[in-house]
Amino acid sequence: MNKTIGVLVAVILLAGAVIGFYMMQEEPPEIPPEPVVKAPPAPVIPVKPVKPPPPVQETAPPLPQLKESDPVMREALSDLLGADTFNKYFRPGEIIRHIVVTIDNLPRKTAAARLFPTKPVGGKFRTGGDEENLVISPKNSSRYTPYVRIAEMVDARKLVAVYSRFSPLFQRAYQELGYPNGSFNERLITVIDHLLGALELKGQVKLVQPNVMFQYADPSLESQSAGRKILMRMGRENEIKIKGKLREIRRELADQFSKQLSAK
Repeated sequence: MNKTIGVLVAVILLAGAVIGFYMMQEEPPEIPPEPVVKAPPAPVIPVKPVKPPPPVQETAPPLPQLKESDPVMREALSDLLGADTFNKYFRPGEIIRHIVVTIDNLPRKTAAARLFPTKPVGGKFRTGGDEENLVISPKNSSRYTPYVRIAEMVDARKLVAVYSRFSPLFQRAYQELGYPNGSFNERLITVIDHLLGALELKGQVKLVQPNVMFQYADPSLESQSAGRKILMRMGRENEIKIKGKLREIRRELADQFSKQLSAK
């Protein structure tokens, strides 16, 4: 139980104890009623009818259905990131579903790039060395720089506020993904913690190319999840920056969930 809930419970118990104390006291002796004196009737003054006040509008409009949520999500993310940034780097359709399925897949062995909410990273994967000693080129990290800059400029509190507003739709998408009794809030925290556990590679990272796709030469690296591999191939500096933002988001999520629990 967090401190906020504990304080509320203490206040409720204290109030209940005080009320109970006074209710358990002996009843006061009866006091005879004073004689009733009838006053002359007051003159009737016509009252001018007053128009009822206009209805108070809700602070936030009701949420649309999940299948109709793309326009409001585009607007919310454009306000957060800027319209140009959103149009350049994000896919405009099935936004919530793509976010949910991608987050759910990041701790798994594979994550389908066609379902990512963002557009593919431009440029070709850069390597160094020769066929016998392939390594990830230090220049490869520059491909991810625009995405890292976007992540750094996002206000974690505002981002979590957007998520909190639309969380029922994220939950619906998660249930439709095959988790009717699951909690997307819990899954999101679990995935963030998983990504924070990614290795921060130093020096040259060796590769092999058994087919079209490159793989890590070290089996312990190749066996990592799709999400951790994405972080590791960004380059150590980019990875550290992304992890820093993930920690900010996690703190805001934990604070938001705590407030929701305290309000219950």
